[in-house]
Amino acid sequence: MFRIILVLLCSLQLATAQNKKVLFIIADGIPASELEKANKPAFDDIINKGAYLPCYVGGEKGGFTQSPTISAVGYNSLLTGTWTNKHGVVDNAIKNPNYNYPTIFKVFKEAYPNKKIGVFSTWLDNRTKLVGDGLAQTNYLHVDYHRDGYELDTLQFPHDKKAYYIHLIDEKVVAEASQVIKDSAPDMSWVYLEYTDDMGHRYGRSPQLDTAISMLDKQMQKIMQAVSYRENNFNEEWLVIITTDHGRDAQTGKNHGGQSDSERNTWLIMNKKPAQEVAKTAIVDIFPTIATYLNIKLPIPVAQALEGVSLLRK
Repeated sequence: MFRIILVLLCSLQLATAQNKKVLFIIADGIPASELEKANKPAFDDIINKGAYLPCYVGGEKGGFTQSPTISAVGYNSLLTGTWTNKHGVVDNAIKNPNYNYPTIFKVFKEAYPNKKIGVFSTWLDNRTKLVGDGLAQTNYLHVDYHRDGYELDTLQFPHDKKAYYIHLIDEKVVAEASQVIKDSAPDMSWVYLEYTDDMGHRYGRSPQLDTAISMLDKQMQKIMQAVSYRENNFNEEWLVIITTDHGRDAQTGKNHGGQSDSERNTWLIMNKKPAQEVAKTAIVDIFPTIATYLNIKLPIPVAQALEGVSLLRK
């Protein structure tokens, strides 16, 4: 009888672990100052349940880990939990990623081969180059669900001079991601949205950027509705993390890439409260936070290479 009870308890614990899901979202190029002053009810609802944390990108300013405050650099710092000196991405060309520092997707798939991952992105290179879907260098990692590459479809999304087509692609990505989450619930998903960055580059701190953030807030509402549907109907518990990849320069509010405070200072929102009070976090903390939440046993070389720390208790 004791053995039967023990087996049942172990099975119950395993079932609980299997019901944990993770979604992380990168909304490109939103300075903390602009998000904080925005009217953002969907974001605020997530914050009220969890936390809003000041964050930074760019590694140690003036130190060995200093990294350009450029989009793909930030994405890969999140994905690998390391800075440029390790992951090797220095700009948006993504010429020579160092796949010896694996992404959270690869580590997750190696720990749980039967679980599913998803990438929903307004930029194809996120999946094909950074995640390395199907590449020999990633041991032919397979992304189970992906919706991306729409920027190459100029028939469905004609490229207008004001870049509104990027918003339309973001809307498509959000709709597809929400539907896949609702129907299939990948165990770990990445959603990437671009339009806010385009408006920042064009107009800096402006009504156009404010409008883009308002549009983004509505997109977050759609995604969170899908997450809530899963939690309410399928005994799942979701960790949702939302962040950005860089700020913008203080002079124009348009540019980025340097090491000014306004370019380095970002933000992190999650629907869970951190294990302890956090003054400031870094984009590299997201990898270990996800690993903790999903109970991923990190290989020793991976754990030793990480630059970040988990925001959750094991």
